[in-house]
Formats: sequence, structure tokens, C-alpha cells
Amino acid sequence: MLCAVSLTFPIPLLPQQPPPASAARTLLLPKRIVSGETATLAALDANGRLTPGVTVNFSNGDHLVTNVTGRALFVAPLNPGVIYATIASRPTRVYTTILAPAEAGSSSLQVSSAPHFASLADRIELSGSGFCGEADANTVRVAGKAALVLAASPVSLMALPPAELEPGPALADVSCAKRSSSSFSITFVELSLAADSSPLAPGEQRMLTVHVRGTTSKVGLEAHNLAPEVADLTGGNPARISSTGGVDNVGRFQLVGRQHGRFLISIRLLPGPVRPRGS
Repeated sequence: MLCAVSLTFPIPLLPQQPPPASAARTLLLPKRIVSGETATLAALDANGRLTPGVTVNFSNGDHLVTNVTGRALFVAPLNPGVIYATIASRPTRVYTTILAPAEAGSSSLQVSSAPHFASLADRIELSGSGFCGEADANTVRVAGKAALVLAASPVSLMALPPAELEPGPALADVSCAKRSSSSFSITFVELSLAADSSPLAPGEQRMLTVHVRGTTSKVGLEAHNLAPEVADLTGGNPARISSTGGVDNVGRFQLVGRQHGRFLISIRLLPGPVRPRGS
């Protein structure tokens, strides 16, 4: 049964009974890869679970299948430029930029950009140099706890925050092949949604309130209307707003009913990448 509203789904470890390949909906591909170097991608189902056996097609004609962990290791094409990949059963294209080795930066491990704010329930993206292309060869720690690395290249990482992490600022670092980065800070926030989830009526207006815990600063929020036939989301689809900031830090989205039915809204945090700071 569909939920009336939803926040960004967490991405747990592969469950005992993994989802079928046909359930794959999301492809995680590092935004930048390096010519001739290894990289890792991941496929997720609608609930954010890693999905094995998924065929991934690249625009240059390459194909691969995710392994039992829901991820796949591949070698980046030799020619620099932009390519895209798709899940075989889905039309959505995910683009990545192939860098020449000279563009990849230093071989030392450095994190050059990280999100200022990150959701406890969503992946974080890091950019830099000296990462390992094999996801599991990297160790990302947040507040001393290990994060799950989902996708990786020598210049890009995607990881899921530790499940037991509390909202608020936390120091993070990355290590790979006996190389380590300096520590940097990310403020993790928890999003909770307050809304009347009963079916909408045509013309009815309804407010969705997102409570932000972990910071008193204003943060960016984005809402996607997944049932546009039922309701219009004021401000477009997706709609973006800023939270109020302060002790009672909230953001509000408005819906207007189009026809009788249950609405489905997905809300995510807009991280706003910044250059990381040392400890």
C-alpha cells in the first residue's frame, strides 16, 4: 500500500531476501570517473535496497550486471567525455564525466568537497582524489562509525551514514590503501513530516510541514510530487523551499487537490556542497 507521504528512503545493507532485478529503480553512478581506472556503481529498488542481478547499459555499448551485493565493478572507458548509463528496464539516464588521468588530481587522498548538511536517511556524496575505485576498499567513518560505501571512483564516493548516528555536526574522514584524508565536518539532520494523510478532495488545500532536527540554520528542502494526477504541488514539481531556521526549524509545502485520492510526496534535503574543513 502506498504511503500518503514519504521522506527520502534509507539504503540498508543487502537483506536476506534481496529484491528481484525487475524491482530496480535507481542507479547510483559516480558523477566523475577516471579514464582506464576502476569504479563501482550500485542499483537500488524503490525502497532503497541494494539490488543484485540488474543489467546496466552504457551509452558507449558496454553492459554489466550487479553482483550479489547490488553493486558492480567496471573499468572506465579510455576516451574522456560524458557518457550515460541506464537500468535495462528503466528509461532514466544517469550521466558521468570521464576525466583524463591528468585531470584526476593528486594521488594522495584528499576530500575537496562534501555536503555542508546531510540527511541521516540519505546518501552523502564526496569529491576529491586518491579514492579507491572498488567501493569496499574505501573506509568512510562518521563520528568514528563506519558508513556503507555504495558507489566509488578515484575522484568520487557515495556513502550511507551509519544507522546509529545522531543529528548534529559530526567529523568524518576517508581512508583507502593506507592513505587517509584529514577530518572534515558535516552537519547531519533528521527530517520528520507532519501532515494529514487522508485522501484529498478536488480543490482542497493542504499543508505539509517538515520538521528539521540537528541544526538551527536554514536548509534547503525539495519535494517531488509522485501522484500529479491527484494533487498539484505549489511551486512546481519539484518544489524547492528553505526552512525557517531557529529552534523550531520547519519547512512547509502546499498541495491543492485535483481529484479525490491519496497523494504521494517525496521530500529530500538539498545539501549544498562546501569545501571541507579540518578538525
